[in-house]
Amino acid sequence: MAHACARLTKKIAGGLAFVSLAAASSAAFADHSPALDRVSIWLGGYYADNDTTLGASSKDGSIRGHANLEDDLGFSKHKTVPRARMDFLIGDSQGFSFDFYRIDRSKTKTLTDNIDFLGDNYSAMARVKGDLKFDFGSADYHWWFGKENDVFGVGVGAAYYKVRTSLDASASLNDLSVAGRTSSSDSAWAPMLTLGWRHAFNDQWRMYADASGVKKNGGSLDGHIWNAALGVEYFPWQNVGIGAEYGLTRIKLNQSKRNYDASLDMRLDGPSLFLRLRF
Repeated sequence: MAHACARLTKKIAGGLAFVSLAAASSAAFADHSPALDRVSIWLGGYYADNDTTLGASSKDGSIRGHANLEDDLGFSKHKTVPRARMDFLIGDSQGFSFDFYRIDRSKTKTLTDNIDFLGDNYSAMARVKGDLKFDFGSADYHWWFGKENDVFGVGVGAAYYKVRTSLDASASLNDLSVAGRTSSSDSAWAPMLTLGWRHAFNDQWRMYADASGVKKNGGSLDGHIWNAALGVEYFPWQNVGIGAEYGLTRIKLNQSKRNYDASLDMRLDGPSLFLRLRF
């Protein structure tokens, strides 16, 4: 009986010690800035003003050409780009961030005209189709500094981007027709640096700013990408809210092909709206 009581006493003491340790660990685990979440998810769209130029040149530089998708091919100046992000903390001041968005644009433009020459009428038509697909994904590890309502962060990681472009053109004059096509597709990984700031006004309202830069040299695809954003969050419920931000993105990439070099120069800027989930 005494042994049984001793064993029971040890079990109770051990259980109490475990509960106390778990409670202490939970309290320490929850001791992070109110400007940060354990898990944070953004799902939304980026309504961006676009300015995109595709270029190509021969290896010796003797032949050059470019086409602006908005001005030359009639692409819409505005495009809603879907975007998703996720952050989660490890401990109180470190964690991972993930970001992904895709740009997929296509447009066909047809020009028709009549040409009078020496009393004869000729019917001319030209058709140009442009396609652009751009994927961007990133993952980085963040260090956050500060425990109060303001925190500042720096992160390092890697970004993946893939660009696919094509231009198809055909022209006809009465029964004479000509056609041509140029296309390119390439992808690359590159190192990335990020900076961030978070501020909590209270449990419902928060503000943030982010900046990131990607640069790659060498290989068949090189160039740089940078993003900057300033946003505000409102949580009418504990775990669900909305976020609004204004962002700037600049993409300049060069592709080296066997017979020619291609380039992409893209600028995006405009507002975004997100469904915000936090846990």
